[in-house]
Amino acid sequence: MTADQAILFALFAAVLALFLWGRLRYDLVAFGALVAGVLLGVVPAQSAFAGFGHPATVLVALVLIASAGLGRAGVVQLLMRLLASGRRGPGGHVAVMGGAGALLSAVMNNVAALALLMPADLAASARARRAAALTLMPVSFATILGGMLTLIGTPPNIIVASFREGAAGAPFGMFDFLPVGAAVAAAGLAFLALAGWRLIPARPEAPDPRAEVAAYVAELLVPEGSRAAGRRLADLDAAAEAADAAVIGVQRDGRRLARALRGVELREGDMLLVEAAPDALEAFRAEAGLAFPQAGGAGERPEPGGGGRVLVEMVATSRSRITGRTAQAIGLHWRQGAVLMGIVRRGRTLRERVRMTRVAAGDTLLVLTPEETAADVAEWLGALPLAGRSVAVTRQDRTAFALAVFAAAVAAASLGVMPMAVALGAVVILYVLGGVLTAEEVYGSVDWPVVVLLGAMIPLGLALDDVGGTALIAAGLAALTAGLPAWISLAVLMVAVMFLSDVLNNNATAILAAPVALRLAETLGASPDPFLMAVAVGASCAFLTPIGHQNNTLILGPGGYRFGDYWPVGLPLEAIVVAVGLPAILLVWPL
Repeated sequence: MTADQAILFALFAAVLALFLWGRLRYDLVAFGALVAGVLLGVVPAQSAFAGFGHPATVLVALVLIASAGLGRAGVVQLLMRLLASGRRGPGGHVAVMGGAGALLSAVMNNVAALALLMPADLAASARARRAAALTLMPVSFATILGGMLTLIGTPPNIIVASFREGAAGAPFGMFDFLPVGAAVAAAGLAFLALAGWRLIPARPEAPDPRAEVAAYVAELLVPEGSRAAGRRLADLDAAAEAADAAVIGVQRDGRRLARALRGVELREGDMLLVEAAPDALEAFRAEAGLAFPQAGGAGERPEPGGGGRVLVEMVATSRSRITGRTAQAIGLHWRQGAVLMGIVRRGRTLRERVRMTRVAAGDTLLVLTPEETAADVAEWLGALPLAGRSVAVTRQDRTAFALAVFAAAVAAASLGVMPMAVALGAVVILYVLGGVLTAEEVYGSVDWPVVVLLGAMIPLGLALDDVGGTALIAAGLAALTAGLPAWISLAVLMVAVMFLSDVLNNNATAILAAPVALRLAETLGASPDPFLMAVAVGASCAFLTPIGHQNNTLILGPGGYRFGDYWPVGLPLEAIVVAVGLPAILLVWPL
């Protein structure tokens, strides 16, 4: 072993140890290792930051932006409202929601897919009166499995494809992962729906994160041309139930209707009084074709600057501008372009004419505000915004446009008209020009720690390959399986990558393992494709710990899980992945 190899192995060991320690952010750890590599002379200074311009890094960032656009346009939310139900048992719920999550993960980042699915899963669990832990982990695992279906489904696929381009002159295509990924995902989903949820350790039911969020009574307008106009109020029951909202009144021409509400035929200009939490209020509004009102009863109109709108919860203090006054009196709408939607006072929801109600210190306010000025509105009011309690308003008039643009980009990349990164770059530009995303949302939708992780780890991985470190590892694996069939080496590589991903990070694992796979294939005189596919599958399937994949971390709190709750479901699932994935790879990508 040379001195450079020893230094790089020591750096990677330190990175692994710090990742496991968990006290430092993984992006800072990776960037620190990169800087250390440059200072120690094992990473060339002139290429130290080449990883930030690497095709894999750029493509991951573009996938995250495109995913945000689909979510903001209401494409995914609409699908989830159709699928979420509290009437199914845990197995049926996992089959439906997990299947939908797997399909979504095939065309968008799997972390983004879970972020959109999780509220629907929590709502369905609450309506079924069962612990969310029973279904949240299986649904999360299903989104990870679905990411293996396409090139853009998960970052490890993108990373592996870029290494194949360097070795074979062409990357894997959009659907080259589909045959193996579909077999693994189908087997994994069947296990999760039939048995996986039963293996989750019993726990007292975790508190529903939404329980801390107050329900408000807010007004929703039946705008001109709404599909709700001409329908009976009873026809909106399904949408209200799916969103966990309740319609408690109807106002027409400034007066509240007193007759039986369920038989009322809605008209344009009617106001519905809806009791719901902020996220449920937005979900019901989008599903029923309603609009948030402007002050004075006017319908929705575009906000200055073309940005979106958000529902923000904030608390009035004794020094707030609005304390002791009404929203109308301080000119909240005409001064700030914001609307007071609801008030909760000492745990009690105020139900009548909230914009004409004097606000008291300690009241929690639900305010509809232009997204780009939300912080300014809170500062102008002198109120304290509640962290993590804002809900973006979907732009339903852009749903068809967003879906068509994304489908065209996938088709263009699949047919070889343009590279996937260029196609998704065009999607981002069209999303901004078409009003799906603002420029601020484009930058805000990128998971910058992941970008830093990739940008820092890629030069380290390439340096390890340049100094012969990956060849050394490959030679060790080849020696371990000497005299055995080549498929045994492939199986050992897949299992090793899978367990490394459980304790490291799926992206970092793919960066480290892809060069090893190429060297191992070269040593055995085999095609590199099956070995790269084994890395893609192994790096994606991190199910044993909450640190191996971001989805595992995302569900840790809402599901009330502990560190040791993952392996009872994850270990048999990883065994199924190897049992199904290895033959599928050998069949589709012969040695």
